[in-house]
Amino acid sequence: MQPTVDLKRQTTAVGTRKQWKVRGTWQLHTMLLPALVIVFIFQYIPMFGLVMAFQDYEPWLGFLHSPWVGLEHFKTMFEYEDARQVIWNTLVISTLKIIFNLAVPLAFALLLNEIYVMKFKRTVQTIVYLPHFLSWVILGGILIDMLSPEGGIVNRILTAVFGIEPIFFLGDNEWFRTVVVVTDVWKECGFNTIVFLAALTSINPSLYEAAIVDGANRWQQTIYITLPSMLPIVIVVGTLSLGNILNAGFDQILNLYNPLVYKTGDIIDTYVYRVGLLNGDFSYATAVGLFKSIISFILVVTGYRLAYKYANYKIF
Repeated sequence: MQPTVDLKRQTTAVGTRKQWKVRGTWQLHTMLLPALVIVFIFQYIPMFGLVMAFQDYEPWLGFLHSPWVGLEHFKTMFEYEDARQVIWNTLVISTLKIIFNLAVPLAFALLLNEIYVMKFKRTVQTIVYLPHFLSWVILGGILIDMLSPEGGIVNRILTAVFGIEPIFFLGDNEWFRTVVVVTDVWKECGFNTIVFLAALTSINPSLYEAAIVDGANRWQQTIYITLPSMLPIVIVVGTLSLGNILNAGFDQILNLYNPLVYKTGDIIDTYVYRVGLLNGDFSYATAVGLFKSIISFILVVTGYRLAYKYANYKIF
């Protein structure tokens, strides 16, 4: 009986210490309340609106009296050619963004790491990092002017240097995806480079010293030491990006596209915005948005599992 009594005493003691710790820090816990209230109001209460995906929602009837249609809107989604097209556009644009937002910052970080003049290195890093702080509303206006076929600086340079006719980059289906991916990489390259630069500083310097003793040049050091050492963080960033594969960039697309490029530029988010808010088909737009959220949740969990399996990345 003695071990059982000791166990009860230890459990009681631990519980008492936890209660005392909470009592001693109740002011800090109270500071969390405003944030929790805001999250509850703006993140959880709107979830009740998902019921519209299973109804023919009419604003004057409300949630309680609108007729139920079950999965009818989800079936319609796969029957509409427009819906299938926006899902395909979303996958293509997101996949290209993930690939180039991984490859370009990694290459840039490797090149930046070879610069030993710290003042120049920091200046370059700051200049590349700046676009991250600008919103797509501002950048959209700048890009529309720069890429304009009527006097845009890009077309002026192309005409003067190569003698080609002006290109309507934001009105041509063959060019629009390229513009979207390139401008997104330009905006986020600096931020992603910082992640890889931080990973580069964690590589053991003794590995490079041993490689120099063995006669390895900089290229061989990069191939056999730097890249293998960077592989875990590359896997983490890549696998976690899977969760955003259906987020192709609502702000960017909305500020850059127009009806001429709906065929290749319209994504799920902009489609939901047009159908739901502009056309007033709330139920169908909610069904498309809910479909995207479910797939995104599955991809987030899958990406997290892959990151844990291949790179030992774990949050919880």
